[in-house]
Amino acid sequence: MASGDLTLGMVFLTQTVVGILGNSCLLSSSLCLYCSGCRLRCTDLIIRHLTVANSLFLLFRGVPQTMAVLGFRHFFSDLGCKLVFYVHRVGRGMSFSSTCLLSVFQAITISPRDSRWAELQVKAPRYTGTSVFLCWILNLLVNIIFPMHMTVNRGDINMTQRKEFEYCSASGYEESVHTVNVVLLSFPDVLCLGIMPWASGYMVFILYRHKQRFQHLHSKSPASRSSPESRATVTILVLASTFVSLYMLSCSFQVCLGVSGNPSQLLEHLCALTNIAFSALSPFVLMRGDSKVSRLCFTWSRAFSFICMTT
Repeated sequence: MASGDLTLGMVFLTQTVVGILGNSCLLSSSLCLYCSGCRLRCTDLIIRHLTVANSLFLLFRGVPQTMAVLGFRHFFSDLGCKLVFYVHRVGRGMSFSSTCLLSVFQAITISPRDSRWAELQVKAPRYTGTSVFLCWILNLLVNIIFPMHMTVNRGDINMTQRKEFEYCSASGYEESVHTVNVVLLSFPDVLCLGIMPWASGYMVFILYRHKQRFQHLHSKSPASRSSPESRATVTILVLASTFVSLYMLSCSFQVCLGVSGNPSQLLEHLCALTNIAFSALSPFVLMRGDSKVSRLCFTWSRAFSFICMTT
């Protein structure tokens, strides 16, 4: 095994393990707060589904990619290839959709009471579950294309009739069908990419106007802390900015993969790294912005460290 492959494999492994631990910690903390009877926001349900989607993506994309880079390429059957590609695509799409929902619902939550969004502020909590459910259904249906084409790598298929990836290949592609598939698969991502900057810009405007309105109060009380709503808004703005930045980078690699007849391994590695990065980073961004969750995770980490030291 080349030293470059080993280094890249360790990068994938670290990214995957850290991301799974972060999402598991965030999900467990959120569930504990829910069971303890704490007052939850309408966005907390979206965050829980975001962590599930991230975990699915990391397990079904990060783990196989790590094994392939380390030299274990032939470990899936046809059914395994179909399942792995389908689940990781659904997880990826749901992760992006959940981030978009977070931006929209937070923009509605912090809107002034006298704005046009006042009526939506009352209705938003009732439609949170429905919105998340519809996102799952949309991603499950859109990505049904992958099980139809994914197979295990074989040497008896003409190279012009398949697209090889690290551990699986896509066979039976026609150029016209492939173009339609690319457009169909890109539509939810492009929709999210259009909605999130709008919601983020609106939240920045609201925060700026709020700061200008109460600037004299802050000047009299320099030690005053920002409200939980403001901290949550800033956290989601950071998360949305991370999403947009990584998506634009990932999208360029995805386009290259889509138009390439036989994509190179370097291109696949770069695409996988940028895709996995968001699912691995997002839980830490959310935990840092939520004081209750961050304190609970810190307590758990100290307890875990103490147990490891005493055993």
